[in-house]
Amino acid sequence: MNEPRFSHQRLNLAPPASRPRRRAAARGCLAVLALSTALAACNDADTGDESNKVNGSIHVPAGKPAGAVSTVNGSIQVDANATITSASTVNGGIELGDHASASSLSSVNGSITVGDGAHVSEGASSVNGALSVGDGADIATSLANVNGKITVTGAHVGRGITTVNGSIRITGASHVEGGIAIQKPATELLQIVHNIPTIVIGPGARVQGDLRFERTVKLYVSDKATIGTVIGATAIPFTGDKPPE
Repeated sequence: MNEPRFSHQRLNLAPPASRPRRRAAARGCLAVLALSTALAACNDADTGDESNKVNGSIHVPAGKPAGAVSTVNGSIQVDANATITSASTVNGGIELGDHASASSLSSVNGSITVGDGAHVSEGASSVNGALSVGDGADIATSLANVNGKITVTGAHVGRGITTVNGSIRITGASHVEGGIAIQKPATELLQIVHNIPTIVIGPGARVQGDLRFERTVKLYVSDKATIGTVIGATAIPFTGDKPPE
């Protein structure tokens, strides 16, 4: 069993000029997400298709032909074993049922829940919302948000987890490739206003790649977890199922 490897080095892997560009690019992507989600929903608003609305929730039953679903003000519920290409909303949450599949999931103001054994061939992202991935689920690319807790329970994430103000809990036999990145808030005031994020890597979990922190965090790592190099934080090891309160 590999022991966790800890590093007390501050974040300084890239030249100073490149780090602001990288942060700006990430925030720019989230802004584009918000805009494109709203535009996509509005463009389809008058088609009469129940898969695309401005106001109202959407329900996708199993057996319905795969397609894109979007709404501006409403939630999206995808039943167990159903298949869609994508789901997007501005003000509302998204729930992908057990063993369902989708290419991508995106929300601006809402949580995203991926059920047990579900598959997302691209990524899941929210600006202001929690992200939860169930046992045996597979996110082929990344999980990303700005505000909201991120929970991965016995699942696979292919290209890392990124947040600004969210806490992260990775438990069970989870396997996260691509590492973890917690980015610095746009202003120091935002860092003061928000609580310090807590990151927990539980027993049996694996995180491949660097764990990069551009702001103060509380990082707890099980003595039975496997992680990459920690940059910008000091890892606190713990025994048992969960860290001390």
